[in-house]
Amino acid sequence: MSGILVLIFPLLLKAVSILLVTLFCIKLVKRILRYRKYFSFFNSIPGETDFHPIWGNMHKVGNTTEVRIKYVNGLMQKHPQLFRFWVGPFIPVIVLNHPDTIKKLLKTSEPKPLTYHMALPWLGEGLLLAGGERWARSRRLLTPAFHFDILKPYVDIYNKTADVLLDKIEHYSKTGESFELFSMISLCTLDIILKCAMSYDNDVQLKGESHPYVKAVYELSELWFERGRNPLLYPDWIYQWTKGGRRFLKQCKFVHSISEDIIEKRRQTLLEKRKESSSKRYLDFLDILLTAKDENGVGLTPLEIRNEVDTFLFEGHDTTASATSWILYSMATNPEIQREVQAEVDSVLEQRHHHRVEWNDLSHFEYLTRVIKEGLRMHCPVPFVQRYLTEPLEVDGITIPTGTMCSAHIMNLHHNPTVWEDPSEFRPDRFLPQNTNSKDHYAFLPFSAGPRNCIGQHFAMNEEKVILARILHRYSLELDTSHKVAKRFAAVMRSEEGIHVFAKPRIKGNN
Repeated sequence: MSGILVLIFPLLLKAVSILLVTLFCIKLVKRILRYRKYFSFFNSIPGETDFHPIWGNMHKVGNTTEVRIKYVNGLMQKHPQLFRFWVGPFIPVIVLNHPDTIKKLLKTSEPKPLTYHMALPWLGEGLLLAGGERWARSRRLLTPAFHFDILKPYVDIYNKTADVLLDKIEHYSKTGESFELFSMISLCTLDIILKCAMSYDNDVQLKGESHPYVKAVYELSELWFERGRNPLLYPDWIYQWTKGGRRFLKQCKFVHSISEDIIEKRRQTLLEKRKESSSKRYLDFLDILLTAKDENGVGLTPLEIRNEVDTFLFEGHDTTASATSWILYSMATNPEIQREVQAEVDSVLEQRHHHRVEWNDLSHFEYLTRVIKEGLRMHCPVPFVQRYLTEPLEVDGITIPTGTMCSAHIMNLHHNPTVWEDPSEFRPDRFLPQNTNSKDHYAFLPFSAGPRNCIGQHFAMNEEKVILARILHRYSLELDTSHKVAKRFAAVMRSEEGIHVFAKPRIKGNN
C-alpha cells in the first residue's frame, strides 16, 4: 500500500499543481479581459491620449502648479464638458468642467473618494470627509451654528481682529517696506475662527509672522496633496513608512493637541457659560457641538467633536485666507478697481460716521461684493471637489459606472470660455444682476453646491467683506514686483512664494 502511495503521490501533486495553475491562468485571463474592457470603455471618453504603464497620465501634469494649471486648462479647452484622466494604470478620473455636467454630480450626496480619506488621520470623519448617514446627521446638528442670529454678532469680532491686522500693516506703511500678505492674512483668519467659533483668544496675530498651527496646517495640506499625486503612496501601510508619512502623523498629533486643549477648556467652563447665558450675546460653534442632540437624544462623541473642530479650524481659516489674499492681489494689480472699491467703502462708512464695519453695512457693499465674487472666480480657493460613485451616473450622454471617481473641477469651470467670456480678465461687473440672471446656478461654485455645499459660506463672505473693507478704507495696496507671484495647489490654493505688497496710507489716525 505504501508503495502505491509513493507512486501515486507525485502524480496527484502534479495534477493538483496543473489544476491550480490552470485555475490561476483562467482567473488571470478573465481579469485581463475585464481590464481590457474597462480600459477600452474609459478610453472611449475624450481625454489625454499619452498613457504611461505606471503613471497613467500623471507624467503629463508637470512639476509646478502654474504648469499644471496650463496643462489642465488646455484639456478643458479641448473638452469643455468633461474629459477622462488616468491616475496610474487602474484609476480613471472623470473631470467635469461645465455647469451641465457638474450639476449632475453635485446634486447627489455621493461620498468623497480615497484621496480625501488620506486626510482621515488629520480631520477624521467630520463634515468634509464623512459620508452617508454620518454626514447627514452631522450636517443636521451643525446647521444651527450658522443661523443668522449666530452670525450677526461675529461682525464685532471681525472688526476687533482687523484692528490688530491694521496695526501690523501700519508698521510697513510707515517704513515703506513691502510685506508678505498671505501669511499675515492667514493669521488674521485663524484668529477670527478661533474667537468666533471657539471663543478662544490666544493672541494668534501677535506671535510672529506665522503661528505653529498655521505652519502645521500648511504642511499637512501639502503632504496630503502630494500623496494624492503619487499612486504608489496610496496604501497606508506604504505611506506610513515614508518620511512624508511620518511627518504627516507627527503634525496630526500637534493639531489634535491644539483642538483638544480648546475643547477641554470649554468643557470646564460650559456650566458657567450656561449660567451667564442670559447675558451672553451668542452661542458659538463649539457650544453647539458640545450640546447638540439628534432626534434620539444622542449627542456627538468626544472623537466626533474633535473631528469637527479640526475640520472647521482648517476650512474656516485656510480657505478664507486664500480668498482674501488673492482678492487683495487682484486689486493691487488693478488700481482702478481698487479705487472704485475704496470709494464705495468710504461712502458707506463715512455716511454713517464710523470707521468700523457694522452688520447693516454689509448689504451696502454692492461693488465690493462683485469684486469678491470675481476674485473667487479667478482664484477659487478650492480648485476642485471629488466624489466616488456608488451608483451609475449619466453625464453628457455617457453612463459612468459605479466605483468611478469624478472631479468637479471648479477652476476649469470658472475659466471655461463656453461659460465665461474672456475668463482670464478680471471683470467684477460680470456679477451685475443683468449679467448673471441668465447664467446657470452651477456656473459659479466657489462654495460648491448641492447637498454637500459649504455650510460656512455666509460666515466666509461676511468675514471677507469686513477685512477687505477695513484694509482698503485705510490703505491702498501696490504689488511689489521684485517678488514673483505664482499659484500653488494644495488642499487650498496658495501662493508659491507669497504675495508681497506695499501699503500706502489713505487717511490719518486710527480706525
